Amino acid sequence: MDRSRGQHVVLLDDEGRAVGTQDKATVHTLDTPLHLAFSSYVVRSDGAVLLTRRASSKTTWPGVLTNTCCGHPAPGEALADAVIRRIGEELGLHATSAELVLPHFRYRAVMDNGIVENEICPVYRVLVDENATLDPDPLEVDETRWVSWDEFSAGVRGGTIDVSPWCRTQVEQLSALADEPLAWPAAANELLPPAARLADAH
Repeated sequence: MDRSRGQHVVLLDDEGRAVGTQDKATVHTLDTPLHLAFSSYVVRSDGAVLLTRRASSKTTWPGVLTNTCCGHPAPGEALADAVIRRIGEELGLHATSAELVLPHFRYRAVMDNGIVENEICPVYRVLVDENATLDPDPLEVDETRWVSWDEFSAGVRGGTIDVSPWCRTQVEQLSALADEPLAWPAAANELLPPAARLADAH
């Protein structure tokens, strides 16, 4: 079953303003339009970060190791709310808040088969305690693992750990913020792209 059918993503112009919506099931093609998304990193109170391996049935980067959770806000949905929602849906993980850490992140990547990802994709940190439990959805996630940020970031930057293209660039930018995830400074929501700021204000 294609769970994305009937869901819509927010299409953007080059300045991050909303210009329409499109069915998520049809948006990822050889010529994917720029759209609004998010990435998140769930961090335990001991500083460990939750990684996931994308389900082998996914359209883009199936079976690839990546950050905790990615997704698309519904039209009019605040990004932080979308982060919490998707973490619950994909991982069965209860979280109460999400902190913006990379408000300007944007990337375009092309798979070997020509399918394109093309997103303005702010990045969030989600803090959970060490007793947090997981119940991953097998349609979304093949594997979960808690890792030391030091080892993970060093492996990604050194080329010994293979991850999704967006995660690789995010690790570089997050590592520039601080040496460990609990020290990443929160960014102001006013720095989000215009389409996300409008949703966040509602």
